[in-house]
Amino acid sequence: MAGYDYDLFVIGAGSGGVRAARIAAGHGAKVAVAEEYRYGGTCVIRGCVPKKLLVYASRFADEFEDAAGFGWTVGERSFDWSTLIANKDKEITRLEGIYRGGLDRAGVTHHKTRAVVTGRNSVRLADSGKEITAKIILVATGGTANVDPKLPGVEHAITSNEAFHLKALPKRIVIAGGGYIAVEFAGIFAGLGAEVTLIYRGEKILRGFDEDLRDALTDEYTKRGIRIITGKVFRRLEKTADGITAHLSDGSMLDADQVMFAIGRSANTKGLGLESAGVALGKGGQIIVDKNQRTNVASIYAVGDVCDRVNLTPVAIREGHAFADSVFGGKPRTVDHDWIPTAVFSTPEIGTVGLPEHEAAKRPGGIDIYKARFRPMKMTLAGRDEKMLMKLIVERATDRVLGCHVLGTDGAEIVQMAAIAMRMGATKADFDATMALHPSAAEELVTMREKWTPPAQAAE
Repeated sequence: MAGYDYDLFVIGAGSGGVRAARIAAGHGAKVAVAEEYRYGGTCVIRGCVPKKLLVYASRFADEFEDAAGFGWTVGERSFDWSTLIANKDKEITRLEGIYRGGLDRAGVTHHKTRAVVTGRNSVRLADSGKEITAKIILVATGGTANVDPKLPGVEHAITSNEAFHLKALPKRIVIAGGGYIAVEFAGIFAGLGAEVTLIYRGEKILRGFDEDLRDALTDEYTKRGIRIITGKVFRRLEKTADGITAHLSDGSMLDADQVMFAIGRSANTKGLGLESAGVALGKGGQIIVDKNQRTNVASIYAVGDVCDRVNLTPVAIREGHAFADSVFGGKPRTVDHDWIPTAVFSTPEIGTVGLPEHEAAKRPGGIDIYKARFRPMKMTLAGRDEKMLMKLIVERATDRVLGCHVLGTDGAEIVQMAAIAMRMGATKADFDATMALHPSAAEELVTMREKWTPPAQAAE
């Protein structure tokens, strides 16, 4: 584009930024990307992908234990943390290469440095101080892990970033937080043999999720020996000869080898120069965008977690793609943020799409609830006391399925497919008319016929 060095300059080479850069280049735009850390962003480097690999590792203990009920004799076994981390690192490096290769093949220019916005159409590269101009600037810098900077002794704690690179598996770990990152790491460390305590300031873990899911996972984690402390927070962290002592708000203390913060993430906008360019930010530092991902500055856009709307990798990818198609491909489109399936890779895992019961209940006309709590077939011979939960929330007036919630093995896989039907407007009658696949756990979603009645109402 005449008068500019590039048509598009992308700050951040995570999932959203890479997708936007590659698609824009495919539409003929001259594109550059700046990344100060590693290609792939939070998801690939220190989020979804390495976390899921650690989740897989943590579940082998169950498999070894359950094998006896099926006639297998499992000999002596041991776990080596350093081997897991080394193999994880190899896979992350491979994936990072794929991200880089995709940009190379698209003809995108790389700048391995931090970039700061200096104007509506300009950025400055930190390594050289060079200023570069672009017709369009896209900010895709994602989020950063939160800690409590005012907490005495906070320097002794880690976040999920450091958890992926610990030199040894902690024997005792205290995790602060009640969201999906805290819950997932609690399951990981417990599965690998650590003594885990989860401390959360609220009444229940997984705020915002369906209440039945929250209660059921709490029950299952308790069975696994994970200690969940609610209604309390840290007052200070003290380094000791044996590790770290966490002093809690009620005066009690917890001793651990590691203390981990998993109290959410904030938009990574600090020091990007956005204010100087006039870009409006929210109270949490997030970039405010419209449905087209455009900020209040016409030449500056943003996608992904830095917008703090729906902080999921597939959403960032979809937003980046839609942005590139709209601005450079002549194919205007926006991203629908409804009916987004999501998972919590706890053990057992959660898959959910649509509305939780407390949100669906706000709709006029009422709702009907269908749910089943049962012991999966595999657990009968394994002898494990683990139950699945399946729940459908149906709008009474239209019969449309508003929510599908699953806790149990392969819950995420099940809900991904249910999300397709629900996005198409599937009704409870459609679910009922679908032939069951037997024997499977998922067949419960199409065989639940009786509406659930709260115990208080059933007794009346």
